[in-house]
Amino acid sequence: MKRSSVIRRAVLATAAVALVATGCTAQAAGSGSGGRGSTAPATGAPVTTAPSASGGSGGSGGSGGSGGSDAKPSSPAPTSAPASAPTPAAKVLMKDGDENEQVRELQARLRQLDYFDRAPTGFYGSITGKAVAAFQKKRGLPATGSVDETTWQRLLGMSRKPTADELKPSTTNKLDTPDARCMKGRVLCISKESRTLAWMIDGRVVSSMDVRFGSENTPTREGTFAVGWKAKDWTSTIYHTPMPYAMFFSGGQAVHYSSDFAARGYNGASHGCVNVRDRAKISALFDQVKVGDKVVVHW
Repeated sequence: MKRSSVIRRAVLATAAVALVATGCTAQAAGSGSGGRGSTAPATGAPVTTAPSASGGSGGSGGSGGSGGSDAKPSSPAPTSAPASAPTPAAKVLMKDGDENEQVRELQARLRQLDYFDRAPTGFYGSITGKAVAAFQKKRGLPATGSVDETTWQRLLGMSRKPTADELKPSTTNKLDTPDARCMKGRVLCISKESRTLAWMIDGRVVSSMDVRFGSENTPTREGTFAVGWKAKDWTSTIYHTPMPYAMFFSGGQAVHYSSDFAARGYNGASHGCVNVRDRAKISALFDQVKVGDKVVVHW
């Protein structure tokens, strides 16, 4: 009696263990099936849980493993061709902050193509960077604003070697096309448009310099004149201000050196005269110009 009771209890315990194991496996595999758990295999064979493919090297599978991916087995990585080596970045030849003679040449060449509208300085600043970017964009190059080998070679091919005067021009302002009246004889050709004076002999520019004109209330007269008289040291009898190297061409209006122009630039204006701010240049010009030489003031 006792022996059969022991055997019955052992059989019942074995069956209970089998039911619990089957139920856990079905619950784990039946995610998303609501309360309808799946049935055990028809064969009645014990079901074993496969190790999680996302488990670590320590055998920790399922949701408890560190680095798992929601306990879903990962797909084999697709075979791909070896990655090609990255293209090396283009070497920069000139960039913002540089200051040298190559930058000066760059600016002169950009000026030839109307991308740079001032005298070359040799310093690569924001204005030069914008000019380079505009050139690059126009040519279909990456508009980086810095000069690489491709940009430089393209610019060399589209421009010519700058002359000494283009590299270090005698004026800050760019000379415009001379008026037709300036093309013969000895002429002080003065442009209000470019704010420059060009000393010309038979159509050739001998020297040039920046100039400033009268204000709205005291404008510099335009037209064709002649140098009437000269005075190396002169003081205005009306305004009592110095007028060194004065060359009078229209009443009291003259070409002369102005210390105010040298100090303040275009923030000021004359009382009608043509001011020059480079004392050395106008000193040399004063020695060359003769009474009777033509003066043309034009736009």
